[in-house]
Amino acid sequence: MDWFWWVLIAFWTGGFAWAAENIRTALRNRHERKLELMAAAKQERLAVEAAHKPPQPICGCTHHLAKHDKQGKCHERVEVPTAWDENKKPVHYEAGQCNCQQYVGPQPLSQVYAEELTDQA
Repeated sequence: MDWFWWVLIAFWTGGFAWAAENIRTALRNRHERKLELMAAAKQERLAVEAAHKPPQPICGCTHHLAKHDKQGKCHERVEVPTAWDENKKPVHYEAGQCNCQQYVGPQPLSQVYAEELTDQA
């Protein structure tokens, strides 16, 4: 029963505060590591999903190929600056036609069927 008094004295003098602080710090670090692992897993999942998507034919004006006609003229509406400040930065915009004239992105690949390779043994 002698040990009981030593534990009680240590408790009264705050001797267990270091243990509580160590436990809080360990739990906080564990939580932060879990959040980092979850963020890394999310980034990896997004990268894998992006890798499986086919390339999108995007024009130099950042609009999709579907927004262009056969002559290459873009039919998307954009914001056109109409007023500038003393530093030549636009301060007022109006809706206008995109000035792009030609699609300059990569040509989309067509679907190709290839049979599986097998051993001819």
